[in-house]
Amino acid sequence: MKKFFREFKEFALKGNVLDLAIGVIIGAAFSDIVTSLTDNFINPILKFLTAGERYTLQDIGGFASNFLTAVVNFIIMAFILFCLVKGINKMMSIGKKHPDEEPAPTTKKCPFCYSEIDINATRCPHCTSIIENVDPLKASDEAAEEAK
Repeated sequence: MKKFFREFKEFALKGNVLDLAIGVIIGAAFSDIVTSLTDNFINPILKFLTAGERYTLQDIGGFASNFLTAVVNFIIMAFILFCLVKGINKMMSIGKKHPDEEPAPTTKKCPFCYSEIDINATRCPHCTSIIENVDPLKASDEAAEEAK
């Protein structure tokens, strides 16, 4: 039973599932803005133009207030979701170890042909140049002269 809940937790908190859930919630909140815009601005304008319906300043103020409320609700919802996702990401990273230093490089570039070779190589397997104690700038100049 523990394994089942652990697998469910991993599934539910995966990036894709969490992103999809956030997208659905944000989409629903944004649809409230679109509905408010339609109900409070577009429909009254169409009614005014087609039916000759008259609106008072109080009506127009109510329309603007309703739309502004929908926008503020959307911003609050987006902020809460942002904080929630940030907290979940922080909680998920607690168990993981982050190395402070980058791992040591395992390859280097050949100063003659610029191929990637093993860090311990003393001869390039591509151009067969000896690479022991070679200054890369000097080697590239010598390679250019040999090409001439």
